[in-house]
Amino acid sequence: MPTLPPERAPRSEHEPHRARQMAESFGSDPERYDRARPRYPDAMVDAIVAAGPGPDVLDVGCGTGIAARQFQAAGCRVLGVDVDARMAEFARRSGLEVEVAAFEAWDPADRAFDAVLAGQTWHWIDPFAGAAKAAQVLRPGGRLAVFWNVFQPSPEVSDAFSGVYRRVMPNVPRNPWAMPALDGYSVLFTRAADGIRQVGAFGDPEQWRFDWERAYTREEWLDQLPTGGDVGQLPPAEMEELLAGVGAAIDAMGGSFTMRYTAVAVTAARTDAA
Repeated sequence: MPTLPPERAPRSEHEPHRARQMAESFGSDPERYDRARPRYPDAMVDAIVAAGPGPDVLDVGCGTGIAARQFQAAGCRVLGVDVDARMAEFARRSGLEVEVAAFEAWDPADRAFDAVLAGQTWHWIDPFAGAAKAAQVLRPGGRLAVFWNVFQPSPEVSDAFSGVYRRVMPNVPRNPWAMPALDGYSVLFTRAADGIRQVGAFGDPEQWRFDWERAYTREEWLDQLPTGGDVGQLPPAEMEELLAGVGAAIDAMGGSFTMRYTAVAVTAARTDAA
């Protein structure tokens, strides 16, 4: 589990945490989101739990509760925070306790936690303000762990999907299948680590990686495709064309395929210093 290098992420006017409209768009269909989005590898969940001092967990941007339920199953007591009341209501149906607020403005009411988590959401949060709020609510030795699932498609899958996206979405600045996904995510990892360092309340941030894979049928992949941020903003006609094109590409691969993932966690422990 190597420590991340200390370089800073480049500044950009297109920082994801400023795109609140997209960040708050995922609750339009929480049932689909919860059904179709991938889970996280058990090895990552176990490593984060083992590295914390106790079972009290705060899940930031908990959404429908995908990660929260996995940490509950690992023996944790989980409180969720999410900006979207629709997602929070769905998560509550499975018994999760969820409070609705933007994390940077959320009132912890003097509560303290052993771990603060964020699965697939930390890029929607100001990296410095988020790390500062995490430091405020973590007990000494508590762990901040922000993590993402990153696609690692085979060359066959990458080429097939890239061609469809290039045809249907020619004006998108970055074709997600035309370059290694980890290269695109590296800016998010570095930005998260920078925010942690700036707060001055954590040890050195580390980057943990866990490889896993999942088999998809045509129907399963097309079910999850509209839950992505960029794709979810497409006009209906373009969405229909994209679904048809990707579906045809999967048919050409035999009607199913295996997607390899790398789950990446940027994580650091709260120091004893106030």
